Amino acid sequence: MTKWEYATVPLMIHATKQILDQWGEDGWELVQVVPGPDGNGLVAYLKRPKES
Repeated sequence: MTKWEYATVPLMIHATKQILDQWGEDGWELVQVVPGPDGNGLVAYLKRPKES
């Protein structure tokens, strides 16, 4: 059974692609993007398999 680890990452509108590309290079998969708690920004939820 696969075990997962998760991360939440604030996204800056002017650098969204670069931020997501960097996390993707590190093995993270984007799950969802939602509005930030203040309503002004975005937060990305990512996951990747946990290393044993």
